Amino acid sequence: MNHPLFERLVTLGYPRLDADNFEGRVQAQAFSVLFFSEDPNRFPESLDVAVILPELVKAFPQLSPALIDRSFERTLQERYGFSVWPALVFLKEGRYLGTLSRILNWQEYLEQIPQILAREPQDQLIPLRALDSSNARSCAQPTEAS
Repeated sequence: MNHPLFERLVTLGYPRLDADNFEGRVQAQAFSVLFFSEDPNRFPESLDVAVILPELVKAFPQLSPALIDRSFERTLQERYGFSVWPALVFLKEGRYLGTLSRILNWQEYLEQIPQILAREPQDQLIPLRALDSSNARSCAQPTEAS
């Protein structure tokens, strides 16, 4: 994450979060927007998001922006369940609100971010699939083959 556009975000005061400082930082913020860039050589749209992010923070001053360190991106990607890079993940006091992936038109950001910020936060993102009771068998019940 040593591209000049990413370094500019750091000079603007955006912290770079990793496994050591992530939880405390996001839980202390009313609203966080986390920038997942991955490799800008593989995902050049990340550079566009790096330019747009400060403008989004101006439009939505309640957002506390942060960059996710490359060493921690894949771990959090699994946690937040997105599959398209770059991504902006929105949290409320450390709890998940939503994700916007790729570069969007400015108007789409203006429409979608307020909707995301108005959601009820989630603690668990990827719900475990409940067993269909018609197919479930108890361990105590023998099957025909038993």
